[in-house]
Amino acid sequence: MAGKAESTFDPKIFLATVGQGHTVSDLRKDEVVFRQSAAADAVFYVQQGKIKIVVASQQGKEAVVGVMNPGEFFGEGCLIGQPLRLATAKAMTESQVVRVSKAEMMRVIHDEPSFAELFMTHLLTRNSRVEEDLVDQLFNSSEKRLARTLLLRANFGQDGGPQPIPTRISQETLAEIIGTTRSRVSLFMNKFRKLGFIEYNGHLEVHSSLLSVLLRE
Repeated sequence: MAGKAESTFDPKIFLATVGQGHTVSDLRKDEVVFRQSAAADAVFYVQQGKIKIVVASQQGKEAVVGVMNPGEFFGEGCLIGQPLRLATAKAMTESQVVRVSKAEMMRVIHDEPSFAELFMTHLLTRNSRVEEDLVDQLFNSSEKRLARTLLLRANFGQDGGPQPIPTRISQETLAEIIGTTRSRVSLFMNKFRKLGFIEYNGHLEVHSSLLSVLLRE
């Protein structure tokens, strides 16, 4: 008896092409993917660029609660019955995102184990990062939170060590991410530069020596 043919489904190809229930869109800088309180009816995947997740209070105060990089999903709350978006998603730079409808997302998770594994890895990684962010906010100073944010943006801990940060990220955005003021961020950035932890050469370069700020008691 002939064995069952192996699935040829490739999650990366699925996410890179247009098909039933999923589309690919190119975004300009600052273009909105979805707005807070809009209907939550799809999951998104970052192919290129960076997407920031921003929450606004009733008083109009905003905070950046996440930055999504290539290879990451966002907007997955709709899969657990979230009817409305809890935040606004906006492109930080020219980006490309894939929109997968809720129905199609549920189908492919159920029918394609390789895709389910990819998505589960994303969820576990995101959960771990959220826990680390919470500890960071509770116990670390704003200076240490800034150092950690810069190291994460430079992919510290991955092969090859810290890399230049190609996307311009404003001090206002950094302040929103770590929960402090722009003036404090400016103070710490100047301090890091004077100590040789970072450099500005048309783009921001982060050196592994910045890790010493996190290790300091």
